Amino acid sequence: MTEVTLFFQEFTRARRETGAIAPSSPSLSSALTRFVIPSPDLPRRVLEVGPGTGAVTRRVRAAMGPRDTLDLIEANPRFTDLLRRRYADDPRVRLFTGFVQEHELGTYDTIVCGLPFANFDAPTVTDLFDRLLGALRPGGTLSFFAYAGLSALRRALAGPGTRGRTLRTQSVIARTLERHRFRTEPVFRNLPPALVHHLVPVGPPADDRPGYPG
Repeated sequence: MTEVTLFFQEFTRARRETGAIAPSSPSLSSALTRFVIPSPDLPRRVLEVGPGTGAVTRRVRAAMGPRDTLDLIEANPRFTDLLRRRYADDPRVRLFTGFVQEHELGTYDTIVCGLPFANFDAPTVTDLFDRLLGALRPGGTLSFFAYAGLSALRRALAGPGTRGRTLRTQSVIARTLERHRFRTEPVFRNLPPALVHHLVPVGPPADDRPGYPG
């Protein structure tokens, strides 16, 4: 089974957790990993949340230095099986199963996130952003993407029962971007076209907690 086939099967089976209909294109992967930059002096720690079939993970590993480490957190068991087989021989990569909310995060230099924030309710989105931004070291970055035009489409198609939920979720995302975003990249060579947002923490820096999820 190809990665595209597996990804599409999981999208049709669990759309809420699998927000994309296909693996990220090379252009989207490149934008998402823009700030995975090896340091000549210190090992850097990278977290990827929701790696799926690993399209972005390959780009992360290619950008990592020999002393850097990569933690993967993936909730879909079929994706985790694929990732476990693929990276079993790479000691720099550690795979954690389940939802990010189930893990005590360490601190990271770079976080790449593939979660479909627009699919979740407002309290869940607030909690996710708090956890991810709170896990960044000073100067660290969080990168995630959203499909271009999706917000307007969701508002237009939302029925009376879901419109309020949609607006509350979009409000949380908008406030987070207003407070933390320093760059947005449009990616047209993806299906569908996407916007990649790069964020930095604002406020007290993350504690230097143990460097692994629990």
